[in-house]
Amino acid sequence: MIVIQQRTPEEIRAVYQEGEEAVLKLVIELQTMLSTLAAWVQALEDQQAKNSRNSSKPPSSDGLQKPRQRSLHHPSGKKAGAQPGHTGHTLEMVDQPDHYQVHRVCECPHCHADLADVAASSYARRQVFDLPPVRVEVTEHQAEIKTCPQCQTVTQAEFPRDVTQPAQYGPILQGQMVYFQQYHHIPLERTAEIFWDLYGQAIGEDTIVHTSTVLAEQVAALNATVKTHLQATADTVHVDESGVWVDGHLQWVHVASTEQVTYLDGDPHRGVKAHQALDILPQRTGRVMHDDYASYFTYPDAQHATCNAHHLRDLVFLYERYEQAWAADMVQLLLEIKASIAVAREAGQTTLSAEQLAHFETRYQTVLSASYAANPPPVVEPNAPPARRKPKQSPARNLLDRLDKHRSAVLASMYDFKVPFDNNLAERDLRMVKLKQKVSGCFRTDTGAKIFCAIRSYISTARKNGQNILEALRLALLGTPFRPACLPPLTADG
Repeated sequence: MIVIQQRTPEEIRAVYQEGEEAVLKLVIELQTMLSTLAAWVQALEDQQAKNSRNSSKPPSSDGLQKPRQRSLHHPSGKKAGAQPGHTGHTLEMVDQPDHYQVHRVCECPHCHADLADVAASSYARRQVFDLPPVRVEVTEHQAEIKTCPQCQTVTQAEFPRDVTQPAQYGPILQGQMVYFQQYHHIPLERTAEIFWDLYGQAIGEDTIVHTSTVLAEQVAALNATVKTHLQATADTVHVDESGVWVDGHLQWVHVASTEQVTYLDGDPHRGVKAHQALDILPQRTGRVMHDDYASYFTYPDAQHATCNAHHLRDLVFLYERYEQAWAADMVQLLLEIKASIAVAREAGQTTLSAEQLAHFETRYQTVLSASYAANPPPVVEPNAPPARRKPKQSPARNLLDRLDKHRSAVLASMYDFKVPFDNNLAERDLRMVKLKQKVSGCFRTDTGAKIFCAIRSYISTARKNGQNILEALRLALLGTPFRPACLPPLTADG
């Protein structure tokens, strides 16, 4: 914080009387103060100018003043709505309904003749799709007890492995508890209300918590296998992190995922310490997709790719806020590269032509050269104190340095079609963490956060593989969780 010393006219005249050096010292002091204040004002105005379209801020932070949408893409020329070939979901009549209700004609509306005994010549049909009244069914398991007539030994039959208590809930009902509370983020109290309203069954909040704990334990081994898979898979692994409040403290939920599997876990740290604890990034030698957060680049064995959706938003901000012409040129170039990749894929190609690669590489360097000319490095004052000998760079200079230093990561999708253009997959996998926090505000305990990450990892993996979530939860509660085909098969010892 800068404290501005207010000088009276008499004090200023006194400085003037001391001579040129005293006046020069005062002016330099004021210039330094003004420069600092100007930087603060610039930073505050930049922060105020950011929104969900030109930065990584979520749309919920825009408030009621939504930014005017300016698409980065050119119009496709397609009509609004479903496109030709799209599979619709129109409700259609079935050939074999479950029930029939015949509405009879008893009287002729014209002459009022009695038609009760006249056979119908045909039927007009309409069908109503609805649910029957649902109630909880109770199945009593009875284990026979018999006394051997030979030796008088009393023997009792075995109960099924999952029947362990005198009275307990079954896996379908338990799965629905987790489905509502963990998958749809419905608070405990409201989840209990749902079960009462739907089934007339009173369920305690502790029961829901206990069921989630049991399910997290049942999927722990599968999630560990997913983690091992992510360490070595040849597929691009998407990584990201998001801050969450746990027991009043800021922690971080980290994600590592592919198109087939998801692994979520929490850690008190955001950077290298968390990466070491999760032990996925340090083991990677294949492609890793992430944003420009510096800690990700501390793993030289990995083949890095960076999210161009982040770059596009940052470039839009620079163009709108600072009128940086090169930023608009870079946006256009990145979008052209993305479009060219899409065209090449549709044509069955696995790479761009050598001419296309050379053309895009040359344009990339040309844009960077123009950006450096517009954003020279900050001037280092030779007599400045040590704290100011490395002056802070502008946002434009910071971005173009990243685009230059990590150009192979920025253009990774251009060289390798297996690498996506952006990191949207990881952001989608993390989105439910933010939604959970929006609903409940925070996690009350570390254990609750860990349980959520374990269950969401399993649910996301099941969803990516086209599984019905309720069925996947039922299987997990029975001790046989869904296992995607990309994982090695179970061994004899499980």
